[in-house]
Amino acid sequence: MLEAESGKVLYQENAGHPWYPASVTKLMTAYVTLRAVKEGRLTLESPLTVTANAVAQQPVKMGFPAGTVVTVDNALKMLMVKSANDMAVVLAEGVGGSIENFADQMNANARQLGMTQSSFVNPNGLPADDQITSARDMGILARALIREMPEYDYYWHLPGIRMGKMVQRNYNTLIGRYPGADGMKTGFICASGFNLVASATRDGKRLIAVVMGAPSSAGRALKAAQLLERGFKSSGGLGGLLAPSLGTVETLQPIAAEPPNLREEMCGSHRKRQATEDEDEVLPENTGADSPYATFLASLRTPKTKSAALAQESTLGEPVLVYTGTKPPAPGAPQQGWGEPAKPKAAKKSKGTATASKDGKPSASSEGKPKAAKDGAAPTAAATSSDAPKPKPKKPAPKTSPAAATTPTPVSATQQTTQTR
Repeated sequence: MLEAESGKVLYQENAGHPWYPASVTKLMTAYVTLRAVKEGRLTLESPLTVTANAVAQQPVKMGFPAGTVVTVDNALKMLMVKSANDMAVVLAEGVGGSIENFADQMNANARQLGMTQSSFVNPNGLPADDQITSARDMGILARALIREMPEYDYYWHLPGIRMGKMVQRNYNTLIGRYPGADGMKTGFICASGFNLVASATRDGKRLIAVVMGAPSSAGRALKAAQLLERGFKSSGGLGGLLAPSLGTVETLQPIAAEPPNLREEMCGSHRKRQATEDEDEVLPENTGADSPYATFLASLRTPKTKSAALAQESTLGEPVLVYTGTKPPAPGAPQQGWGEPAKPKAAKKSKGTATASKDGKPSASSEGKPKAAKDGAAPTAAATSSDAPKPKPKKPAPKTSPAAATTPTPVSATQQTTQTR
């Protein structure tokens, strides 16, 4: 745990031990992307295209078909809230041209920031033996994001995203529940356990807590809340003045060791159910009715009644709109949600429907059917000449783009998993 402004470490335990980052990797993906925006290499409105490589990412993703266009802004929102692995690849390819080039940029930025224990090979945190970081390095990165990019701070504490009827709440369950929580990112794969980089602000002081390898999603939220609470009570007070100095986050010493692999512990056959990012398992410690964290832990669970769910939704805040394409949908217009197959509707027949003949001149049909061209050629839906007038059908049927099927890059057998968020 450290102070965001000064970098002063308030508490640490094995902060320099190497660890698999899982989806907290996406903080570096966002950092590299926003650096490109600040340097003018692209804008938040720049259109990016979903490639077959992005479609192939598993398991958590938006599920858009290849060819879909999203803006940098929307891709970042989907990345930070839903932890969408396909959006991480879309951003990587849009900024770096390829995953490999983007990974090089990630590592170059890590070295520049002083993240001496970090190595990145992909932008989403999917299992890879060489994808390594530490709590120390993640504290350095979180501090850089907060201090260097204050204009983009809202990306770290979005309450959720909404697209059509689909709503996804932020996996960082401190947002909207822990007083002052304002960031940043969760992560989970079987090999890493449950990770969390969290931040909170009270009375003008912002603290950062980094938790790696917690046994559950509720466990990491509880641990981060305890760290933050301890920090706010001691920082600047008598307890803070009497506590021994731990230096700054940059001065924490790296530990020469291999990152632990928690796969058996997290996802072994002994578990009654597969560990997942959004599970609500509660740790046996500090969960009594008289515990100061009992109310907080209870708030992490999904309400069972409709009235309680509505009350929680009001507390957590309104999800932000995300969309495909470069312009938001018109107010009231139906919007397809992520992962939903497109449902094209047949165009209604109407009298006087305009069509185009081979010579590019529009013709009309009283029955809504195109007339044959004068030279007897079959009618076409649009003029073949580039400068011919283009017909404007009243209600064209929307088209869909089939998702391309590709095989994801194999990963180490010891780290294969079905979750990363």
